[in-house]
Amino acid sequence: MTFAELHHQDTPLLIANVWDATSALAAQQAGYQALGTSSAAIAAMLGYEDGEAMSFDELLYIVTRIRSVSNLPLSVDVEAGFGSSAYEIAEHLKRLVQTGVVGINLEDSSVVNGVRRLDDALAFSGVLKEIRTRLNAGNHHLFLNIRTDTYLLNHEQALQETLLRGRLYEAAGADGLFVPCLTSEQEIKIISEELNLPLNVMCMPDLPAFGRLKTAGISRISMGNVVHSAMQLKLKNALQLIQSQQSFAGVFVDESA
Repeated sequence: MTFAELHHQDTPLLIANVWDATSALAAQQAGYQALGTSSAAIAAMLGYEDGEAMSFDELLYIVTRIRSVSNLPLSVDVEAGFGSSAYEIAEHLKRLVQTGVVGINLEDSSVVNGVRRLDDALAFSGVLKEIRTRLNAGNHHLFLNIRTDTYLLNHEQALQETLLRGRLYEAAGADGLFVPCLTSEQEIKIISEELNLPLNVMCMPDLPAFGRLKTAGISRISMGNVVHSAMQLKLKNALQLIQSQQSFAGVFVDESA
């Protein structure tokens, strides 16, 4: 199946969100169908704050290393596109396509002076439409999964605003809609029924089980940076254990036993 077709299976597409070659290889060996990068995890790995603090070239390098070890379909989180214009963003996306990337996440919010705010919906739709036009003109095939931060930013009318933005983004050329922090089964069902775009949600403590998400209409499930954060905690605990015990014995404990 193509990457787009994976969004129309009998069960939701579970994306393994990775941050380097090692995590990508582990996901492939575990049997995942597709990979997605986590911008927060990659930023943390490189010592940056999340929110385009790293350069696009640094992101591109990590993408090439992931592609070097895995042949799974790869979608890249490009945050707000690492550009100030549709032209600049589209040029970045073309470079990703050249590495073999099949999809991207592009978000409709921006971080200014450390504060994240929703972009104007009509303005963002215009940028998205131009990006799609530029990609099509060069015959660059890319699954545009558009992230709306209506729930993440606690918009006071999150459901209505999500529907409004979803319709605008679909008309502008989006292939999918990603709504982080959306967990209500009722609201998931409403959004999936009202919009024609495959709906993507992300790991949250109160996210329903995958079977219930399927029933509610979800097409894609993401991990975000949760797995990376869990691995970092294990690393921190292991290093603290070595220091406190003045021994490497704890490193060789078989946790699966």
